[in-house]
Amino acid sequence: MDGGTAPLVVVDAANTVGSVPDGWWRDRQGATERVRDALAALARTGLPERADVPEWARRAPLDIVLVVEGAARGVAPAPGVRVEAAAGSGDDLIAQLVADRDPQRLCLVVTADRELRRRVTAHGAAVTGPRSVRA
Repeated sequence: MDGGTAPLVVVDAANTVGSVPDGWWRDRQGATERVRDALAALARTGLPERADVPEWARRAPLDIVLVVEGAARGVAPAPGVRVEAAAGSGDDLIAQLVADRDPQRLCLVVTADRELRRRVTAHGAAVTGPRSVRA
């Protein structure tokens, strides 16, 4: 870690919610709240051990940011999880959060979106898929 700052984990809410066909389309806000709650637990423990999760992201504390858009904009934060509502594109906000961080700060973006992955890795972020945060 850089100077005691927790690694940043930015989660693409729309992509993560949509990764499991559990009826999320009937209640996007409720589905996003369930993802937020799962992330709150991971903020305390670290992400699970997986080949696509950097070792440093498997340890707490983590600074988790859930980026929401559209019908999920009303999701409130939870202990350990900040919620950032995108005024427009969630992908643009995620890319901006990654670009604006201290470049020495470790950062992981959770998304399966290929174009977003390209954008954030250009700014030094690691990437992992939604299954890394979905039980």
